[in-house]
Amino acid sequence: MVIPDNSSIVIFGASGDLTYRKLIPALYHLYASNQLPESFAILGVSRTEYSDESYREKLKRSMQELEKTEPETLEKFCEHIHYQSLNTSEEQEYAKLKDRLESLSEHYKFEQINTLFYLATPPSLYGVIPGCLAAHNLNDESTGWKRIIVEKPFGYDLESAQSLDIEIHRHFSESQIYRIDHYLGKETVQNLLVLRFANGMFEPLWNRNFIDYVEITGSEFLGVEGRGGYYDNSGAVRDMFQNHLLQVLAMVTMEPPSEIDSNSIRNEVNKVLQSVQPLSEQDLRTNLVLGQYTESNVRGQSLKGYREEEGVAEDSRTETYMALKMFINNWRWNGVPFYVRSGKRLPTRVTEVAIHFKRTPHPAFDKTAPENKLIIRIQPDEGILMNFGLKEPGAGFKAKEVAMDFHYASLEETKMLTAYERLLLDSLNGDATLFARTDAVEACWKFVQPILDFKQDPQALYGYASGTWGPKEADDLLKRDGRDWRFPCKNLTNTDYCEL
Repeated sequence: MVIPDNSSIVIFGASGDLTYRKLIPALYHLYASNQLPESFAILGVSRTEYSDESYREKLKRSMQELEKTEPETLEKFCEHIHYQSLNTSEEQEYAKLKDRLESLSEHYKFEQINTLFYLATPPSLYGVIPGCLAAHNLNDESTGWKRIIVEKPFGYDLESAQSLDIEIHRHFSESQIYRIDHYLGKETVQNLLVLRFANGMFEPLWNRNFIDYVEITGSEFLGVEGRGGYYDNSGAVRDMFQNHLLQVLAMVTMEPPSEIDSNSIRNEVNKVLQSVQPLSEQDLRTNLVLGQYTESNVRGQSLKGYREEEGVAEDSRTETYMALKMFINNWRWNGVPFYVRSGKRLPTRVTEVAIHFKRTPHPAFDKTAPENKLIIRIQPDEGILMNFGLKEPGAGFKAKEVAMDFHYASLEETKMLTAYERLLLDSLNGDATLFARTDAVEACWKFVQPILDFKQDPQALYGYASGTWGPKEADDLLKRDGRDWRFPCKNLTNTDYCEL
C-alpha cells in the first residue's frame, strides 16, 4: 500500500451535497484505514460563512447521520479539517486562499506545499477557478505538486468541452488535470482489465470470432429526485452515456496495454474510442431509441411522469432513456454489435456488461445448446456470472443452462474501497489511470454530438411507463436481429424473474 505525500486537499463547493455525501466520508474512511499521509490538511472553500469549528461540527453531524463512524477517530479526523470563506468567482479573493495554504503548510510542517484542488462546484466555475488559482501562482509546482480534479460533466457538448479544455490547459498541464468519473473507480470496472488480460481462458475468445454481441446496461429505479431543473438540461445521453457507459465500453473493448500504468492504459482507451463507428443519419433513425418515463403504479406506489417532476417543463423533450446499437471498426470487433441502454425509472438499479458468445457449430447442439454468456456486474451487487451448458440428468444428451456465480461480497477478508475513496487516493498518489484524458473525452463528445443534434427531431422521443424496461421500440431494436435484451435482476443469478 502506497501512502501519499503530505499534502493539502482543497475542496471548492465545500458546503454542497457532493462534499457532505461523498468526499468527506471517503476521506474519513481513508483516514480510518491509515491510507492518508501522516500529515495532511483538508480545506473547505465556499461562499458560506463558517469558522473552522462550526464547519467541523456541521460535517460531524452529517457523518454521524450518513456513515458508521468511531467517535474518537472522527474527532481526530475533524482536527485536520479547516474552512475558508471565499467568493470563488472573484480573482482577488484567492489571495486569502494562498495565505491560508501557506499558514496550513507551516502549521502541519509540510516540507513541500503539495495541493490537490477538487472542483465540487457547478460546471460554470470549471473554467473560472483554474484561472483564478493561476493568477496567484497556486498552479506552480516549484514548491510541490499541484493537481486539480474536475467533476463531470466536462462540457455540455463537443464545442463547450473543447473550449473548457483549452481554458483549463491555459493554467494547468494535462499531467495536473484529473477528470473524475466515479464509474471508473468501481472495483468491477477495474477488474475488467484483470479478468481479460490475466486469464488465458478469456482473452483468446475476446473478439469477433467468438463473441456474437455485447450488451451494456446502466439502469436506475429512481427518477430525477428533485434534480429536475438540472436533469432537464442534461438527459440520459449526457448524464450517463457520454461519460460512464462509453468509458465502460472502452474498458471492455480496448487492446492489451503494453504496461499496467496510466499512460499505456489510457492510450488504449483512446485508441478504441477513436475506432467507434460514427453515427450516420440512417443509424440515428434506425439504431437509436430515445424515451421519457410516464406515470404509473409500481408495487402499490404511484410514480409521477417525468413532465410532472419539479423543475421539468410541461412539454419537455428531454430523454430519460436511451438505447443504441453501435459498432467498433477495428480488427478485433468488426461486425460485432454493441447494444447500450440507460434509463431512469426502470425496474431496478443495475449496471452490467453481458458478453454473448457465439453458439457451438456442432450440428447436434447448434439449435438446442444454451447460450454461453459472461455477465460482469458493476453495481450494485458487484460480481461475475458465467453461463454454459451441461447435460440434463437422465437419458439422452439434452443440454441445460447452468451458472457459476461470483460475488465480491463473498471476499469477506477484503475491504473494497468505494469509488471516491479509490479515486481520491489515486489522485493524491499521482496515478491518473482511472481518470479520463483529454483525447478520450473529446472522442466521446465527437461520437455523441450527432445524437445531441438529432434529439431536436420531434419524432425522436417515445414514452414508457415507470417501472418497465423502456419503450417497446428498444425491444424491437434487438428483435429485428433475432435477439432479446437480458433483464437483469437484483442479483447476478440467471433466472427469468426480474423485479417489477
